[in-house]
Amino acid sequence: MPVKIRLQRHGKKGKPFYWIVAADSRAKRDGKFLEKLGTYNPNTNPATIDLNIDGSVKWLQNGAQPTDTAKAILSYRGVLLKHHLLGGVRKGALTEEQAEEKFKAWLEEKENKIASKVDGLDKEKEKARAEALKAEKEVNDKRAQAAAEAALPEAPEGEEAEAEVAATEEAPAAEAEASKEEE
Repeated sequence: MPVKIRLQRHGKKGKPFYWIVAADSRAKRDGKFLEKLGTYNPNTNPATIDLNIDGSVKWLQNGAQPTDTAKAILSYRGVLLKHHLLGGVRKGALTEEQAEEKFKAWLEEKENKIASKVDGLDKEKEKARAEALKAEKEVNDKRAQAAAEAALPEAPEGEEAEAEVAATEEAPAAEAEASKEEE
């Protein structure tokens, strides 16, 4: 029976969620499977992958062929590396301890890369949030200034305004003097 390691789609429309399974190659995509090896969620950033590494290696050693996407996921999580190192152990090129040590070093390095990417995304998100807040404050200040200007009575501008103000102040004084002279 030809076995494939492939993705089985779950989730709703537009929000896929996949199970990584070992299944008979003749079975339907979302049908019967032999063993569930893990999950893959491409909706998160970075994508979330939970995988049973030892189970996946066992299926690879028994001759299961991964599909292209499943192969990329297995490679990303180090399953293909572990399978390769165990091949070296079978041939006598490495001891089990050396192979395990190399695999753990690779896993540690990979986890550091993923953590740095997550930190970078968090910093970028925080920076975008700060810029949005600053822009919002500027818009609010402009709106408040425009509302304050609209509330003030309109005054004429320039020399004409000064002449009108002086004329309005002198007119009552001139009228008062004229009325005193007539008396």
